Amino acid sequence: MNKAYLRHLNESEKFEITFQYVDPEARINRQFNLCRQVSETISSFTTRVATNMDKVIKKKNKNQTQPPIKVSVSVNGNQVKDDSISCKDIFVKNTDRIVLNVCNQQYDVIINSPWVSGLALPNSILANFPVYPVKFESQYTDRGASEFSWFKSKNKTDWTLIGDRFIYQPSNGDIDSFLKISCLPRNGDLEGPRVEAVSAVQVQAGPGFCPFETRHEFTKEKCKGESFRVVSYNILADLYCDSDFTREVLHPYCPAYALSFDYRKQLIIKELTGYNADLICLQEVDKKIYNYDLQPFFEQLGYNSDFCIKRGLVAEGLALFYNRARFKQLETFRLVLSDELNTNQLFSDIWERIAANKELSARILDRSTVLQANILESLDNNEVLIVANTHLYFHPDADHIRLLQGAVIIRYLEHLVDDFKNKVTDQDLRKYSTISAQVVPFPSSEELSQHTALPSIVFPSDHIALISDLKWT
Repeated sequence: MNKAYLRHLNESEKFEITFQYVDPEARINRQFNLCRQVSETISSFTTRVATNMDKVIKKKNKNQTQPPIKVSVSVNGNQVKDDSISCKDIFVKNTDRIVLNVCNQQYDVIINSPWVSGLALPNSILANFPVYPVKFESQYTDRGASEFSWFKSKNKTDWTLIGDRFIYQPSNGDIDSFLKISCLPRNGDLEGPRVEAVSAVQVQAGPGFCPFETRHEFTKEKCKGESFRVVSYNILADLYCDSDFTREVLHPYCPAYALSFDYRKQLIIKELTGYNADLICLQEVDKKIYNYDLQPFFEQLGYNSDFCIKRGLVAEGLALFYNRARFKQLETFRLVLSDELNTNQLFSDIWERIAANKELSARILDRSTVLQANILESLDNNEVLIVANTHLYFHPDADHIRLLQGAVIIRYLEHLVDDFKNKVTDQDLRKYSTISAQVVPFPSSEELSQHTALPSIVFPSDHIALISDLKWT
């Protein structure tokens, strides 16, 4: 039997219903979408469905007389005839089998099935770089249990199956092809309607060998046992890169397409993936990039994450991704330095010195700098780790402000350590318990200047990643 999908959020006064009506003789194949009040009567609902149907049929068959559109609702095989019964009584409170009858076609009404309301592919797709939906909006859906299929086509008509995961990495053989992704949403035993999205652009050739691939030679294997790998990387927020000033003054040597985040994020994600890190600390992370790109991508790779936005109207911040097979989060903390510096007794001695200089105090209180701190427990040996992530004030003449910000952060972290030690009974808890086992070498000067400066077509940021393997001692 056909299906009509009804969605009603708890406490909402509205519901949405979707069904596909197909009548080959009338040359109609149309999806109908209605949003109605739960308080309206079933009679009003069926009248609205009939009215919408009638408009479509008359438009398709202008010169033909059409029979009346008949629409009804049945519960357990019995047609609802009481005009006073509300949609809420039938669709929300009722748990019996509900059927929508439309022009002699029957639809099982499926309530709150898995549903994908938005699916889209990016505007830049490079061969040998990962691609994934830039938009995946859903309700009642377990993305991990859902089915994904990838296809390619030169003409958007004849499609060839090429992948079956949420993430796909195009090969050189996919260049000049369009991509299509198909999703069958699932949640437990429930399935929703299949949804598809086709790329507006073809797969393009990548930039060739990127210097970060040389660094990947040092991180081919994941750490295990007493070792774990940490990456820290300022990825250059899109909000600082997407402007005429950036393109014409700061980075005029860099092609505009390579400054677009649709391009840069492909390099960033491939670079980070190849480091096989257990902990990834990122700075200058746009909120939208975290929500639609980084979080969904790295969740698929086995990472949990924490995002911390800066103070005020700045739509970028800090992100931590941690390997959930090796760490679990115990607590998370935020410290907006300018909010705490002159009010928190913990920093009173530091603030006393700063306040003596009005120009300095005004400048430091105007900063949006934030500290993100997460207390993680190792699942390998139950050791506890505080992971601190921040982005100090960038200005070239602000080394003194960065020094003061660093002092505040260290003071706060020492306080966290002492506070945590008071909560545990392990008398052997140590203040410092790791050593560096490996530091991945930086790119050479020749690599950094190959395309004049950073960012470039092979360096997605104006910073480079810091990678180190640490070992419990």
